[in-house]
Amino acid sequence: MLSILYKLRSETQQMKPPREPDLPDSQQVDNVREFSLLLEEVERSLVALKERYTQVQYDLSRQAELQQRLKQVKKQLRKTQVPMTLKVELRQIKEQLEAIEINLESQLFSWSSLKEPFWQAVRFGGLGVVVGWILKSCAG
Repeated sequence: MLSILYKLRSETQQMKPPREPDLPDSQQVDNVREFSLLLEEVERSLVALKERYTQVQYDLSRQAELQQRLKQVKKQLRKTQVPMTLKVELRQIKEQLEAIEINLESQLFSWSSLKEPFWQAVRFGGLGVVVGWILKSCAG
């Protein structure tokens, strides 16, 4: 029994402490800084996404309200003989609806979101033309 305890004691003394990564301290600090910068960037992106979502929700509700008002004004235009003020309001509502639609479309689609599909279309379209020329020259 004593020999087993002695053997365990000698083995534990020979055991090395857990090895730390081979990175120097400055590189560890750089990695932590880089991670914190990436985390901040993700947080900013999330805030921007939340703001955009809120704006889209507001624009959609405003668009529904304006479309409802547009229907009411058109109905009143048919019934009344004083259409000048209603025509002015109708024009203003249409302009506001167009502005909302442009705002919704412009921020949902940007060059960065269309960049990858565009280049894939160029790449595979060009590849299709080359394969077509090869097939045509082999058949001809």
